[in-house]
Amino acid sequence: MRTIRTPHLVTDIIIELLDLPDRPLVLIERKFPPYGLAIPGGFVDVGERVEQAAIREAAEETSLTVTLKALLGIYSDPARDSRSHTASAVYVAEAHGLPVAADDAAQVRIVQLAELPLPMAFDHATILEDYLLFRRSGVVTPLRLG
Repeated sequence: MRTIRTPHLVTDIIIELLDLPDRPLVLIERKFPPYGLAIPGGFVDVGERVEQAAIREAAEETSLTVTLKALLGIYSDPARDSRSHTASAVYVAEAHGLPVAADDAAQVRIVQLAELPLPMAFDHATILEDYLLFRRSGVVTPLRLG
């Protein structure tokens, strides 16, 4: 039987903090390589829905219980992650409370929209640009065909 090779499925979660003015975002400093500032997220487990993985990863890295609000887009550039080819389903979510770093997050950072853009790991700067368009206009990620 032929083995099928596909990209690894991951999810990233843009978390808006509802209890703070202007709904700032939660970013993490990665504890493991590749290092840098990133949107919380991680790999989808076998047998797990992508939405459930997003909720789980948000809780594991930020200690927040999130409510998913929208699918911002799918990001699948083969060069987006230096470790391997990944495809990420990126969600916009809301949460109450304050984040606490856990799991793969060395630190959490609360970021006001006016602070963006920031140097980011992976393709997360592009994702946050798309998010800013979504937040201003409700338009989800534009298609990138190559």
